[in-house]
Amino acid sequence: MAIKIDMLRCFLTVADRGNLSDAAKELGRTPSAVSMMLQQLEDHIGAPLFKPGRKSHLTRLGELVRIEAKRELNHFDRTVAAIEGLSRAEAGHVRLAVTPSVAKVLMPHVLRSFANHHPDVRIGMRDIDSASIGHELQAGRVDIALASLRPMPRFERHLLFSDRFGVICPADHPLTKNWDDLGWSDLQDTPFIANDLGQLIPDPEFRRIQDSATLHVRNTASILSLVRAGMGVTVLPELAAFDAGDDLTFLPLSDKTLRREIWMLTPPDQDMSPAAVALAEVIRNQNIRLAHV
Repeated sequence: MAIKIDMLRCFLTVADRGNLSDAAKELGRTPSAVSMMLQQLEDHIGAPLFKPGRKSHLTRLGELVRIEAKRELNHFDRTVAAIEGLSRAEAGHVRLAVTPSVAKVLMPHVLRSFANHHPDVRIGMRDIDSASIGHELQAGRVDIALASLRPMPRFERHLLFSDRFGVICPADHPLTKNWDDLGWSDLQDTPFIANDLGQLIPDPEFRRIQDSATLHVRNTASILSLVRAGMGVTVLPELAAFDAGDDLTFLPLSDKTLRREIWMLTPPDQDMSPAAVALAEVIRNQNIRLAHV
């Protein structure tokens, strides 16, 4: 008969309590059942663990076995606690990839809400562009993606929110004086900073402006810094310009149908850890809040 974890727990409890009666109460067993389990353990070992007639005194072998049993039980109990914590989303590691504007404006609220109920779950978040997020998701290096992504095989897709596009320029730029009467043609003679999000605008006239730009920048923070430095103007979704500062202005496009959509993409729930499923649910529950951004 192999040594079972219950045998070690029974032996350790008797050794700690010093008698069968108290040990039996703690273990929720009868004294005879505890005695039988101890006998099975000693039979397997081939030597006594307690001195004859006295459960309060261990043999030298019993003292050594007690040390090993305690070490093994502590390890076993930690393992069980970890497994149970993972199953209840109380522990684990979730990998997020989000666009920079979402990371800056929305994720602090989301992660604070999640951490309040799951304080021991580790979160790894990367803020990168949508194309890179898609590659990371397909490569299995991301559990949850928040980006402007088309449907992808094997992943579930949930619309979180959309925001309108607009021109971002210095607050004192000439475009701000009569913006409502201007169109794409009025940007022809203005230095333009192209970015990847511009690919979401299909208008042919804008495409010519985007494609002819001599400066193409991917990072939103860098784009805003260049606009602030007078290197040109750009077109970005409104959330990307949120809290950009009083020295920059967001001029919304007249075509209100031109909007950037942010989707959450995840594997099916059965392919995600409980912690990742729980975080995805928190993000989904932000829909009403995000829709008003």
